[in-house]
Amino acid sequence: MAEGLTTTSYAILGLLAVKPWTTYELAQQMKRAVGQFWPRAESNLYAEPKKLVALGLARSSKEKVGNRPRTLYTITPEGSQALAEWIPTPGAGPVLEFEQLIKVFFAEHGSKQDLLATIESARTWTEERLATTVDIPRGYLQGQGPFPERLPWILLSGQFLKEFTFAVGRWAEWAAEVVEEWPDDIRAAEPDWPALEAMASDADEYLRRAAERRRTEASEG
Repeated sequence: MAEGLTTTSYAILGLLAVKPWTTYELAQQMKRAVGQFWPRAESNLYAEPKKLVALGLARSSKEKVGNRPRTLYTITPEGSQALAEWIPTPGAGPVLEFEQLIKVFFAEHGSKQDLLATIESARTWTEERLATTVDIPRGYLQGQGPFPERLPWILLSGQFLKEFTFAVGRWAEWAAEVVEEWPDDIRAAEPDWPALEAMASDADEYLRRAAERRRTEASEG
């Protein structure tokens, strides 16, 4: 990673590599796409393009739309080079930030109804997330999605986001069913032992298949 650049810097560079944008347009793209899996980029949105200009990785130009001035940011050859050097480097894995799960983790400090309400709010999040994003795949299916030439790899990210959203929904449905069977004093609840056994066996099976894949790749290499 080049000195002074963060993952947010590269996210902005990636958008500028698609086409020139104004800051407002970058904000819209963040809301639609990158912000779904890198929300920190949104908070730095107005400062980041200026930093890229200062580093020579982007350039800015003034233009008018009607009587309103605006600044347009465009990637430079140096910016394209920096992006091309960053893409092949190993990236960090996901970091989960889930306030509702913290409330679940410390559920003994509230009531059973508090816990069920928290789980229900996670289910509501799933529904709201799907409602706000369903038009994206529909748009591409109807030939109206932006930058269709980028769809093969956009779809890879979109599939992950779909799986993640559905995972929260499936978890909320399972958790609600489990907690409904608990006594009113949840400190007297019994663990779901079959779920714990499945957690362990699923992890073992995944690791077994991963080791087998590595052995196969090593023998073929």
